[in-house]
Amino acid sequence: MQKWVKQLGILALGLALAVTLTACGKSSSSSRTSAASSDLKLQQSGTLTIGLEGTFKPYSYRKNGQLTGFEVDLGKAVAKKLGLKAKFVPTKFDSLIAGLDVNKYDVVINDIAETPAREKKYLFSTPYIYSKSQLAVKKSSDIKKITEIKGTKIAQTTTSNNAADAKRLGATVTPTDGFQQSIDLVSQGRVAGTINSREAFYAYFKQNKHTAIRLIDAGSAIKTSKIGAIFTKKHSKLQKQVSKAIQELRQDGTLTKLSKQYFGGDVTQK
Repeated sequence: MQKWVKQLGILALGLALAVTLTACGKSSSSSRTSAASSDLKLQQSGTLTIGLEGTFKPYSYRKNGQLTGFEVDLGKAVAKKLGLKAKFVPTKFDSLIAGLDVNKYDVVINDIAETPAREKKYLFSTPYIYSKSQLAVKKSSDIKKITEIKGTKIAQTTTSNNAADAKRLGATVTPTDGFQQSIDLVSQGRVAGTINSREAFYAYFKQNKHTAIRLIDAGSAIKTSKIGAIFTKKHSKLQKQVSKAIQELRQDGTLTKLSKQYFGGDVTQK
């Protein structure tokens, strides 16, 4: 009887020790995750909170009620590389970058081009897209070159790089909420055209094969833009980690695969 009681006591002690070790293991793992998140100054521990439009196909849009698109899949892949979970915060473009300043999200991944003005205040990751601009006009338009938009109305989101290019080329910008509204104004003849990236137009023409819109290459009038994730300057560590993740995704072929899936071609190369 005493032997049985002794064995039972040893078994109980063993179980208690195992539970304690398991709890310590979980606590240690949790502490490491929490420490990593704190070091990156994330809005939410263990989560990479990403700002995007969510209405700009094929970058980010809803399909059957769910967010999808090139930048959605890219955001998920980057978060996974960092050992984090991706959380998306859809926001209108004109207030998207400003959301970084009030800590609405950790990073913006939304087809945003590097510009000298933006680089003064924000940090950019290594580029994941090298974007070439085009001008969309009606097929019946007399415009043959992008430089001929001087003195015309061009539809753009006001804080976009495309709006800056339109103004530089002498056009008057008609403000819009996004790509589709800009295209609609061109189709309706209410503006002379709209400037956007070749990759943005890929998806539009894929879905609108019989459109009355034609494209004009910008050529040397507009430089190729580098598109990267954007951060506040307090997020320099996060910027480096995201850049490293993007480089790895480029090297393992993920960027090219996603580009071909959503754009029908590789827009990730120079």
